[in-house]
Amino acid sequence: MSTLFDTVDAYRRLGFKSLMRGLKYRIGVRTGLNPVRRLQAKVSPGEFLRPTRRRCELTASSAWNETQHAFGWFSQPLEHAVPDWFVDPISGQSVKNAELPWYCIPDFAGDRIDIKGVWEASRMDWVLAMAQRCVTQGGNCDRELQRLNAWMNGWTVRNPPYVGPNWKCGQEASIRVMHLAMAMIVLYESGSSFRDEIAKTTGTMRTFISAHLNRIRPTLGYALAQNNNHGLSEAAALFIGGSWLALNADQEQTSPAAREQLAIHTLGRKWIENRVSNLFMRDGTFSQYSVTYHRFALDVLSMCETWRRKLELPSFESTTLDRAAEATRWLDAMTDPETGDAPNIGHNDGARLLQLTDTDYRDFRPTVQLAANLFLDQAAYDTPGSYDLPGQWLSLDRCSSVMHRTTGTTVFDEGGFAVTKINDFGDSRQYVKVVFRYPRFQFRPSQSDLLHVDVWLDGENVLRDGGSYSYNTDVETMNYFFGVASHNTIQFDGRDQMPRVSRFLLGRWPVAENVAFEEDVRGRTAKLQAGYSDWRKAVHHRSLEINSNTIVIVDTIQGFRDSAVLRWRLNDCNWKMNGQSFRSDDLAVQIESNTPPKRVQLLRRPESRYYRNKSDIPVIEFEVPAISSNVIEICTTLEI
Repeated sequence: MSTLFDTVDAYRRLGFKSLMRGLKYRIGVRTGLNPVRRLQAKVSPGEFLRPTRRRCELTASSAWNETQHAFGWFSQPLEHAVPDWFVDPISGQSVKNAELPWYCIPDFAGDRIDIKGVWEASRMDWVLAMAQRCVTQGGNCDRELQRLNAWMNGWTVRNPPYVGPNWKCGQEASIRVMHLAMAMIVLYESGSSFRDEIAKTTGTMRTFISAHLNRIRPTLGYALAQNNNHGLSEAAALFIGGSWLALNADQEQTSPAAREQLAIHTLGRKWIENRVSNLFMRDGTFSQYSVTYHRFALDVLSMCETWRRKLELPSFESTTLDRAAEATRWLDAMTDPETGDAPNIGHNDGARLLQLTDTDYRDFRPTVQLAANLFLDQAAYDTPGSYDLPGQWLSLDRCSSVMHRTTGTTVFDEGGFAVTKINDFGDSRQYVKVVFRYPRFQFRPSQSDLLHVDVWLDGENVLRDGGSYSYNTDVETMNYFFGVASHNTIQFDGRDQMPRVSRFLLGRWPVAENVAFEEDVRGRTAKLQAGYSDWRKAVHHRSLEINSNTIVIVDTIQGFRDSAVLRWRLNDCNWKMNGQSFRSDDLAVQIESNTPPKRVQLLRRPESRYYRNKSDIPVIEFEVPAISSNVIEICTTLEI
């Protein structure tokens, strides 16, 4: 339970400018002072996308052919010619009052309706899949194009401008603009001038894009106030959409209509550069401290840079490009090169943009490969693979040079991450990767994951994060996934590491103490350490030593009143418990402490690797009581 002091402290840390932007938005929309409530537009059915001459032999996505998809794991047969745009496909529930203006519809429409599920189909990633099939199906191209136009018209009829849930979020409108722009590249980038092709955009499409830009622009301040992906993606839509419409209004870009669209484009460019320099830290960490949100933001930047190159627009400023390059290296460090998977650290809302491959949602390599091409002028992976498809579909040349990776520890200290990778590890392992999370909070933390440790052995995540499951579920489930119990760290006295002020805001952010890293010259061993004190004076210090056949983790704790629980969330194998030892077919965990434990258990607890999807995994819980000296040391040895 948070106190008034916790609340005041949390909002103070958000910053005065952000608070004022958010307050201005809320007052403006509620009172009608914000012009977004006075918007009017009409998009009549018509031809959105014209026939294309492009033909290629690339592999097209199979998505949205006969099935509807959501969040990278859910699929179901399409029962009608087009999806029902107001139904959450997972629960089957419909949004009520979908005929109301968007600002009259609540964000969370009940326990069984997650508005993010409703939004999934309206993000229009199906446009990309259909566009791919248009240029690979030969004689079936006309049929797929007709289907694509029918779906666009079906969406337009059911979602007139500014009415219904699919107009509620400026970021959702922005995603549609970006996906449509990338579909234009897929369809019409055929060796001739792409600018000329874009200048032939149909009137129906231009009206559609204009309606979206007019929705995004008046509420951009609210998106900026969040200091997250919203401001970046909405600025990106203004940048892309403004240049798109300016080119169609006047090839010379001198007419009043073209100048107006160029002003929107310029506004978008300004805030892209601002958001990148402010939200991406110098070490590449993104403000949301989340691997999947980092991918989202990097894909937004890749789409902006691709569009900029295709329309031969001026380059972004050097800081923007430098931060994008570091952001690419950050995600590359997190991503397993063999499987494409990455730690499930931070909020995971199921978002995935620019789906030009059929790779799994948890394969981050397509994003890394595309971004490395654009911002590092290198290939992230030298062997050809499906991760090359985004660049190929967008007609980008594959870089000949390949990123150079070193073993040892890479520290992203501004964001609070350290990644240690050791190759040729021991006798039976090819490589081991350890990700260590510690508190460095320039921006609001998303979860109580302080001093969490992820361990990967040859691409398998053997000590893992619990994920976040859903943003609209019961309080107990949300507190579990967002809280300390779903991470590999220690919980004091049954509470979280930070008090929760609201659904997405934590208070009393700790500051890392005693942070240090060292490794031998050959990169075969490494030592990592950090600690913190929480708002109730409990202290946790964690050190890791990675040697030839073991990972030794020592937790020193004090200052708690009743008990502390250490959790290790294991891969779903056949784990057996014997006292304080735990063993699977090829791994072993041994836990020792300087005081007898109060409880030692091997349980099954939920994890969520995909949004709104969960299953149980083995979890070790090692509970110790407070003692008079109040200094307890717990040593965990992972034998690998």
